[in-house]
Amino acid sequence: MSTVVVLFTRDLRTHDHPALSAACADADRVVPLFVFDDGVFARWIAGPNKTAFLLDSVADLAARLRDLGAALYTRRGDVVAEVGRVVADTGAGAVHLSDDVTGYASQRLARLRARLDVDVRTFPGLTVVPAGALTTSSGGAYQRFTPYWRAWRDQRHRAPVDRPVAVSCPSGLAVGSLPALADLVDGETSPQLPHGGETVGRRHLERWLSRGVAAYDDGRDDLTADRTSRLSPYLHMGCVSPADIVARADRRGAGAEAFVRQVCWRDFHHQVIHARPASAWRDHHDRGDAWQRDDEGLEAWKAGRTGYPIVDAGMRQLRREGWMHNRARLITASFLVRDLYIDWREGARHFLDLLVDGDVANNQMNWQWMSGTGTHSRPNLVLSPLRQAERFDPDGGYVRRHVAELAHIAGRAVHRPWELPDDVRADIDYPDPIVDHDTAVARFRAARGLD
Repeated sequence: MSTVVVLFTRDLRTHDHPALSAACADADRVVPLFVFDDGVFARWIAGPNKTAFLLDSVADLAARLRDLGAALYTRRGDVVAEVGRVVADTGAGAVHLSDDVTGYASQRLARLRARLDVDVRTFPGLTVVPAGALTTSSGGAYQRFTPYWRAWRDQRHRAPVDRPVAVSCPSGLAVGSLPALADLVDGETSPQLPHGGETVGRRHLERWLSRGVAAYDDGRDDLTADRTSRLSPYLHMGCVSPADIVARADRRGAGAEAFVRQVCWRDFHHQVIHARPASAWRDHHDRGDAWQRDDEGLEAWKAGRTGYPIVDAGMRQLRREGWMHNRARLITASFLVRDLYIDWREGARHFLDLLVDGDVANNQMNWQWMSGTGTHSRPNLVLSPLRQAERFDPDGGYVRRHVAELAHIAGRAVHRPWELPDDVRADIDYPDPIVDHDTAVARFRAARGLD
């Protein structure tokens, strides 16, 4: 009897899973396998928030596979060694896994192919369009989003595959168990962390498609209303399929196009990292920056104590929820790299540590976009925290929700607490701005040689 091992990585679902579907079609027996990879947990990118969400998602995947008559086999250790043992124990003739674009994923695939004497096949599923499928007329990766978007929209997208009717597993193989969070990482999770898993993710998707996506273009930047999908954690961990999301959202009319465009941004960043994996940590375009070493400023930014309420609200939302509104991500990133002139990598590390949707491709390339070292067509763009607050949180609801010291300040005054009367300010345990924005912008422009 033929056997295929399906190695799950960040594709923790049973719906639209090409690697799983192909294994069910090609083999008599399938071994769904997840390895708690020591190579991942030895790296700082697996913080407690992301790990807790991962554990939820693995547990839910096991439950969904039980519905199909199968088990999810779990192991912990070196991923290549553990897959090799399962292949030997079952006599499997092939290993299937979803393709990925990071440097670590590429090394993992190369090691699997070098160490295992079986066919190791990769399948799509991480993105809507495979990372290397679209190239410019010169054959390279796209460096600007708009031409990529046009090519992406014209591309015939892969049709989502059906969930298997049943999955037949071999007998006699130890299933394994899920480790506790404390066995994998140190630290506490954010108090309002979302629950992971395909079940929750698909329920969330159904609600978004029926109630939210049609109005996305009008309200996506409204910080107070928070009219975003909040699907990013489920996309990052593969609990929902990007191809399925786009196929279904496309049927919702013109109002959904802005949302589909955001999914395309995710594909765009993955194709950039696919072409140049080093861009995860090196400047995609070197601007000659001599970044400032400012430990106090960095810690104030992380703690949400910069004195700029809109910045601090975003950073506190991140710490409380393990997630941040996209507009707030832009504002907080601009403040770190423009106002404080601190290396974007410091911000990227902090985001990856706390974000439950901390995707290397999206996180790093968004940080580079904001720092001007990435694919931004306006590399020296500066976002004024005050103008951003007045435009996207005009009544201060977002700030009052996340900055407790200012919750009692009415209206737009919440964005400029330093202008409040002295007797009111005296009762507020909130810092003055740690930097003057206009002075900081002048420093940034001088450092980039723009004056």
